[in-house]
Amino acid sequence: MRRSPMGDLGGLDLGGFGIYTFDFEHQPAALIRESVQELEDRGWPAFWIPELVGREAFTHAAYLLSCTRRITVINGIAQIWSREAPRAYGAALLLADAYPGRHVLGLGFGGVPRPGTTPLAAMAGYLDEMDALTTPNPLPRTPMRRILAAYGPKMLELARERSAGALTYHVTVAHTARAREILGPDAFLGVEHAVLFESDPARARATAREHLHRYLNTPYNIAKFRRLGYTDEDFTGGGSDRLVDDLVFWGDLDTIVTKLGAHRDAGADHVAIQVIGVEPGKSAMPHWRMLGDALLPQQAGVRRTA
Repeated sequence: MRRSPMGDLGGLDLGGFGIYTFDFEHQPAALIRESVQELEDRGWPAFWIPELVGREAFTHAAYLLSCTRRITVINGIAQIWSREAPRAYGAALLLADAYPGRHVLGLGFGGVPRPGTTPLAAMAGYLDEMDALTTPNPLPRTPMRRILAAYGPKMLELARERSAGALTYHVTVAHTARAREILGPDAFLGVEHAVLFESDPARARATAREHLHRYLNTPYNIAKFRRLGYTDEDFTGGGSDRLVDDLVFWGDLDTIVTKLGAHRDAGADHVAIQVIGVEPGKSAMPHWRMLGDALLPQQAGVRRTA
């Protein structure tokens, strides 16, 4: 288990737990603003956003930062093939300058496919291009921080050598322990994990299988799960009970909180919690409130006034 301060990312304190959500992809700006402001007021230190079904990574991050005063926003992740490296670099520099210590650039393999290269080679080349850039733009007072989406040993090694650390997505507690070994004691390790507030096993697993369907039908995810010890039998029928239960923590609040804590015990600096089972367009806020009451060391205390 890591001994450095909880949630530390190069001197930036993300706390032990944060929120990860796709929900904002389906919500209007006014509801997004209201939600992220309440999360900040309730003491959540970090908010993670993906880039998948329409929201552009940097404008999304900028909007959330503009609506808040303290919370850190992390791209989890900005897809490297959705924009050229100079554009990502320039955008991240501006956010670091405008919101000191409140933005983290998370980079990951994705975007319009480019046949003939591997994720590792693509990411290494992208970082090479970023690191060779010079810019006439003013440099921020606080450093621009970046992390990489990483699962396999070589990508984790790249994250250790070329960034502040790694974000893992849909992994097991055993993977977290292995990732910590590869990253060593100093690199940041953030772990996303899906949770579902449902105690009936049949209903919980049915909802979890809907969520996991995409990931059980893509080659890179299947390869990741095979490295974790799962077999063909685990990928049929929407996923075995064993696989589903390992990738989605379901049950009551106490059960979910205990299971999330296992990632911290295994070496994660920070766990980004993705609540699933929420109808598109609706809010997971009731669940975020319960999780905050259970996991955050203290509430922010001062509520935002109209």
